[in-house]
Amino acid sequence: MIKILAIDGGGIRGIIPALLLAELERRTGQPIARLFDLVAGTSTGGILALGLTIPKTPAAPLYRAQQFVEMYAREGPRIFSRSLWHRLTACDHLIQPKYSAGGIQQVLEEYFGDARLRDAATQVLITSYEIEQSFPFFFRSSMARERMDYDFPARDVARATSAAPTYFEPMKLLTGTVPDHYTLIDGGVFANNPAACALVEARTTHPGARDFLVVSLGTGELNRSLPYDGTRNWGVARWAMPMLDTVFDGVSRTVDYQLRQLLPGAAGEPKRYYRFQTTLDAGNHRLDNASPENITALKGLALRLIENESEELDELCEALAQPKLG
Repeated sequence: MIKILAIDGGGIRGIIPALLLAELERRTGQPIARLFDLVAGTSTGGILALGLTIPKTPAAPLYRAQQFVEMYAREGPRIFSRSLWHRLTACDHLIQPKYSAGGIQQVLEEYFGDARLRDAATQVLITSYEIEQSFPFFFRSSMARERMDYDFPARDVARATSAAPTYFEPMKLLTGTVPDHYTLIDGGVFANNPAACALVEARTTHPGARDFLVVSLGTGELNRSLPYDGTRNWGVARWAMPMLDTVFDGVSRTVDYQLRQLLPGAAGEPKRYYRFQTTLDAGNHRLDNASPENITALKGLALRLIENESEELDELCEALAQPKLG
């Protein structure tokens, strides 16, 4: 059985899957990289996927999920911070990205140091999108071990996958080859839920395998209503932020539907697809709300999800107890 973990994008809401992963580590007594054959992530989920599989230095222990729970709470305000000058010159992000990339780059450098994609302790797949040549871009640890031109610093991979349009400027990733760079944005524009991409990657990497277990973690579904009377006269400026949220949420739900059809699980047979998702409360849908009050609210949502899905988590832990392929 090939065991796959996929983590959605969602900005500061990444604290929800981080808490769930911390619970998995607690129940199994194993770090995430030891439980799964492939870990995939988009945006904030990409940061988690990299952080839980790549140590800061070769001799360092793997990060545990609880450390990233603490990271969101501690570093969120630094990642999503902007000076008064930036607020003014950006016209409240109408003509420039909402945030400078300086804060998130500093945090990623501190967590990943000089670690590279090839250092992953298990197979990793991270999504991004190349906007100069217009194609989905996948960072693969397996390819990084084979091709030097695809072995990028983990901090740069994390920055590229989380370069959400309107929030951060695109990532210019230097290659040292031809082309000499890629211009990358958040993979959520096409794969905010990377579970389907991960399943395809696993089938391609292990063509002889017939048994796949997919664990998909969401960062909360939207519950906002955009009524006709309120939106029918919206133009580009009014649609910019709601549209991004709608695209990310719609993509995640669509992939969940697809995976339920591909891995339905027959009666009496073990489940092969788990989706852990919660519904957001009014006011905490924003990707960048790193206030202490919202962090507390998001933790509450995650803890209720863990409590409500405790039996499913126990069942999943039994499946994960089977030896990993590697």
